[in-house]
Amino acid sequence: MTTLRKFMQDDTGATAIEYGLIAALVSVAILTVLGTLGDNLNATFTKVANNLSQD
Repeated sequence: MTTLRKFMQDDTGATAIEYGLIAALVSVAILTVLGTLGDNLNATFTKVANNLSQD
């Protein structure tokens, strides 16, 4: 019975899961920002290339 009580009170696995969830959320945020930044850079370089080719 004591072993079962110790098992039920042990929360070390929960901490690992929380860290995993935080890492996943940070990864999603980084991917979102990089995707938007990539689109903006692509538009900027296209605009520069178009302006250079007109001269």
